[in-house]
Amino acid sequence: MKKSILIAVLTASIATSAFAQWKPAGDKIKTKWAEQVNPENVLPEYPRPVMERGEWKNLNGLWNYAITEKGAAPSAYEGQILVPFAIESSLSGVGKKVGPDKELWYQRTFTVPASWKGKKVMLNFGAVDWKADIWVNDIKVGQHTGGFTPFSLDITAALATKGDNKLVVKVWDPSDRGPQPRGKQVNRPEGIWYTAVTGIWQTVWMEPVAERHITNVRTTSDIDRKKLTVDVTTSTSCPSEVVEVKVFDGKQLVATGKGLNGQTIDIQMPADAKLWSPASPTLYSMQIALLSNGKVTDKVDSYTAMRKYSTRRDKDGIVRLQLNNEDVFQFGPLDQGWWPDGLYTAPTDEALVYDIQKTKDFGFNMIRKHVKVEPARWYTHCDKLGIIVWQDMPNGDREPEWQMYNYFTGNELNRSEESEQIYRKEWKEIMDYLYNYPCIGVWVPFNERWGQFKTEDIATWTKKYDPSRLVNPASGGNHFPCGDILDLHHYPNPSLDFYDAGRATVLGEYGGIGLALNEHLWEPNHNWGYVKFNSPEEVTKQYVEYGNELYRLISRGFSAAVYTQTTDVEMEVNGLMTYDRKVIKVNEAQVKAINTKTVSYTHLTLPTKLEV
Repeated sequence: MKKSILIAVLTASIATSAFAQWKPAGDKIKTKWAEQVNPENVLPEYPRPVMERGEWKNLNGLWNYAITEKGAAPSAYEGQILVPFAIESSLSGVGKKVGPDKELWYQRTFTVPASWKGKKVMLNFGAVDWKADIWVNDIKVGQHTGGFTPFSLDITAALATKGDNKLVVKVWDPSDRGPQPRGKQVNRPEGIWYTAVTGIWQTVWMEPVAERHITNVRTTSDIDRKKLTVDVTTSTSCPSEVVEVKVFDGKQLVATGKGLNGQTIDIQMPADAKLWSPASPTLYSMQIALLSNGKVTDKVDSYTAMRKYSTRRDKDGIVRLQLNNEDVFQFGPLDQGWWPDGLYTAPTDEALVYDIQKTKDFGFNMIRKHVKVEPARWYTHCDKLGIIVWQDMPNGDREPEWQMYNYFTGNELNRSEESEQIYRKEWKEIMDYLYNYPCIGVWVPFNERWGQFKTEDIATWTKKYDPSRLVNPASGGNHFPCGDILDLHHYPNPSLDFYDAGRATVLGEYGGIGLALNEHLWEPNHNWGYVKFNSPEEVTKQYVEYGNELYRLISRGFSAAVYTQTTDVEMEVNGLMTYDRKVIKVNEAQVKAINTKTVSYTHLTLPTKLEV
């Protein structure tokens, strides 16, 4: 009893000490969740829900850091940084810029649980922006480029036989000085361009695996044939091993399938299989096991859903977006996923889910994830809550000329061979990373001509690589007759200025109704919106007017729309909520009413006007 009390006291003392060493940097606005950040327990949730293991160790927390000239090693570390918050963020506890001429170094020690003896140890990173080199006990264990995708390293051979292990990570990020995908990060933020994000910005963790283990799961649903297709990748090519998949509805086993290692497994689902939709987001859990001589050598938990994304021409000849073979008008906000305290990283999992839940509360059924890729848990929350996701490729490189309301007649951007290879590599990795999430319905390779090149080639490849989803080749132009969607941008009001009779025509951005609220501004004296008003009542009135305009345009040809935007972001004040999420800037009930009317549209609906 005394020993337990002593341990509890020591644990509390350590936690208190950590709090004393760390505090948010700077004086910018923060969300309420910033106050809940505990350096001893940062983002403790398992970070990869579609391939989850029971044993794992979270490496988030306080690490040592140093910033050096590019090519130089640190002679000493400068202080501590809270991982996984980017060094430029407040929640990192540092709040420093790095820039393309310098490198960021991380260092910490860790121990391997004794129960993991005899197993391989995998070191996993959710995301590191942009180029990462990793050492364990001064042995280089790997390198990764790409700021938006996870990677795993087998560090078993580098581990000490006992005691502490030293982990060092070096990061270089050229931001807007390089051609790599970066989204809206720039070294000099202004307007619609935001603070650069450097280094580790998602969870770091370790887990033990068997010598022969599962490395990836890829699940595809076919609602027309009531079938699931499961491809399981393993660390071994031994064809005598067997992969077994069990599918559950709650606790009830509803389907099973087996195949030799390396074979695609076809699973027949029940005739009354439940379909996933925003109105009914049914998920099936899965248990996947690798067996050798009938004995389980590795197993993971996953989930999937039965759903189908497609297009179809309606009775009036308009190509409509469909979900599960039914016309669905997809309507949602432009969601950039930025946080005033964590930048790319939400302070807590509760914060991460908040924006999605508010999107549902506003009456939307879709989110366009704008030039950013989120942590895996964000997509799982969308799966669970029932939100369709349009996933953008984060832009990079330069901007060619922009033609908005015609098929492009100019010269496309000529990327360097290095730039093109980076784009293709990272786009494929993003698609691989997100393939299993049922919520993702549309891939968006380009936005507003930013870095746009070889559009028809990229769109064709994207569709061929994943025929289960729709392809929106270029949101806002430059336009080419390829893919499944023609996507127009028009600010501030909705307008149908170009139409494609052979594809679905959508309004990929409109709105941007601005309202600056004192005490909730990133830059009190430098903020803007596409149009600006002085009160929530004025913003709501304008939102409803635009909503009625949009509704009338559905019968003329629009099959989806995206409103700008979920929250304010830095100097942009176009959000339905303030950047700190403390104020909803519209009358929620009135916004929900017009949004619900819009997503409920069918070609049989008679247009009506909703009054404020």
